[in-house]
Amino acid sequence: QVQLVESGGGKVPPGGSLRLSCVASGFSFSVYTMGWYRQAPGKQRELVATVTSSAMTTYADSVKGRFTISRDNAKNTVYLQMNSLKPEDTAVYYCKRGSPPPVIWGRGTQVTVSS
Repeated sequence: QVQLVESGGGKVPPGGSLRLSCVASGFSFSVYTMGWYRQAPGKQRELVATVTSSAMTTYADSVKGRFTISRDNAKNTVYLQMNSLKPEDTAVYYCKRGSPPPVIWGRGTQVTVSS
């Protein structure tokens, strides 16, 4: 069964850190571009970061210097290390399998940044 399962969300105060994990199963993880997206209440889903099969990374401007995406192909897992969290980072964070198609999404994990 092809699926993505996110974990690691929670509530943290501003300035805190979290590490999200996304475990993939049912496909050849290492050949796919993987990404993290987020959706805040009342807003559209937006790109956070991506990592290609060759470990090249891209980031949204709003998270550059604070978030780091990485992958462990031996564990079929993609990570998102989030530091210096801000209230505006509050959202449901989704893992995405990108190219080659078809796209697959996880169910998401809630991140809340609040004092």
